[in-house]
Amino acid sequence: MSVVRSTLPTLRGLGVRPIHTSRALALHASRTTRDATISANETGGFKYVPGGPVLKGTVNDATTFPPPSKSHGSYHWTFERLLSASLIPVMGSAAVSTGSAYPILDGILAVSLIAHSHLGLVTCIEDYVHPRKNPVLGPLAMWALRIGTGLSVWGVYEFNTNDIGLTELVRRMWKA
Repeated sequence: MSVVRSTLPTLRGLGVRPIHTSRALALHASRTTRDATISANETGGFKYVPGGPVLKGTVNDATTFPPPSKSHGSYHWTFERLLSASLIPVMGSAAVSTGSAYPILDGILAVSLIAHSHLGLVTCIEDYVHPRKNPVLGPLAMWALRIGTGLSVWGVYEFNTNDIGLTELVRRMWKA
């Protein structure tokens, strides 16, 4: 039984929890004394600095930014948006014409679609398989995408020059 509990019998019904002697002793023991100092052994060997220590080579370091390049940033963003917007009239004009009558338009459509797909997949790889987090898989994925894009451009060139072309293929598949 506690000494404090017996002195507060009237406050029990008011929702006040009486303080036990062990809690009172714990509160008294947790008070800081004026001569308490922190030694270097207690802080893991680091000197105490108000505001916290700043350790080099950890999450406290500032972010390193890549050097500015015209192929990235606002120019890159603007090029992606212009390419996406230009696909609308190119696809519309390819839909009303035939690939055999306008082979230049067929080639522009094919290269625009491949470039648009390439830029979108580059963004996915940079977001999800970044070389900083995945030092092996990140560059491997980028090189696989570059090789795939190059082979696609070559394949579309061969298909447009030696066969019926992309628009005519879509037209025939649509009627089949």
